[in-house]
Amino acid sequence: MITGKNIVLTGASSGIGLETLKLLMKGEGNRILAVARHVDNLRGMGPNVIPFECDVSSAEGVETIFARAEQMYDKIDIFYANAGFPYYEQFNYTDWDRVEDMFRTNTFSPIYTYSRYVKHLGGRDGILAMTVSAIGQMAMPGYAIYSASKFGLEGFQQAIRLEKPKNLQITCLYPVATDTNFFKVANELKFEKPFPVQKPNVVARKMVEGIEFGKPFVFPCTLFGVAKVLMTVVPPVRTLYWDLESAKLRRFEAKVKVQQERIRKSVGEVRQSAEELSQTVREAGKTAAELGQSVLDAGRSAAELGQSVKEKIHGI
Repeated sequence: MITGKNIVLTGASSGIGLETLKLLMKGEGNRILAVARHVDNLRGMGPNVIPFECDVSSAEGVETIFARAEQMYDKIDIFYANAGFPYYEQFNYTDWDRVEDMFRTNTFSPIYTYSRYVKHLGGRDGILAMTVSAIGQMAMPGYAIYSASKFGLEGFQQAIRLEKPKNLQITCLYPVATDTNFFKVANELKFEKPFPVQKPNVVARKMVEGIEFGKPFVFPCTLFGVAKVLMTVVPPVRTLYWDLESAKLRRFEAKVKVQQERIRKSVGEVRQSAEELSQTVREAGKTAAELGQSVLDAGRSAAELGQSVKEKIHGI
C-alpha cells in the first residue's frame, strides 16, 4: 500500500480517478490534492483529501494546480495525470475547436504536466502516472478523435522514457472500456460499449499497485494483452473484431438518424404551430381593428347626434 506520500490526482471526481482516490485515502499519511472540474462529491471525504476545482485543459490550469500543491507540499511525490474525456461518433464534420478541446485535455495537458513536474522535482525522486488507454495502442471505430488523442500521448510516453531524468518514474495505465461515466460523456445517446468492459475499482487497484511497485506499464485487462499477440500473429482476428465494433457504430448511426428525424419533425410541428398562432394573432388584430373602427364610427355618430340636439335646443 502507498503510504506517507504527497499526491496530486486529476480527474478525481468520477470513474477510475474516484476509485483510485478511495484507495489512496487508505494509505496512512497520504495527503491528496483531488482535482476535478466539479468537486461537490469530493467534499467531506476525509482530512487527507483536499478537493480542488480546476480545468486542466490549459497551461494556466496546470500551473494553478502546481501552485496550489506547492503551497501544501514541499514536494509532490506522485502526480497522476488521469483527467480525460471521449467522443463516440462518426467523424463526418468540420469543427477545429471540438477536436482541439479533446487534445488540450487528453494530450497537451499531460505533456505539459511532465515538463512542469520535472522542473518541480529539481532532481528529487518523483512518480508521474498517466492514463493512456488501450485505445492509444489500437484505434476503434467511433472513437477517431479520442484514439488520435491517446495515440499522441502514447507516442509521447515512448519517446520521453528515452530522455527522462533517472529520478523520475513513469507509470502508464492502459485500461480497456471501463464501466464509468465515460460512456455518458462520450455521447448523450445510449450506445453499445466496446468489448470487453472492466469495473473501475479493478482498474484502480491494479494502477495503484503498478505505481507502488514501479511498473512502467499497467494493463489491467489480461485479455487485451492476449488479444494483441493473437491479432499480430493472426491478423484476421483483428479484422473480425473491428468488423464487430464497426457494426455497433452503424447501429448507433441508425439511431442517430432516427433521433434527428424526430427532432426535425418536432421542429416542423413547432414551426407550424408558430405560424398558426401568428395567423390567429393577425386575424385577432384585424378583428380588433374592425372593432376599433366601429367604436370610432359609433362615437362619431354620437357626436353628430349630440350636435344636432344642441342645435335643436338652441333653436327652441
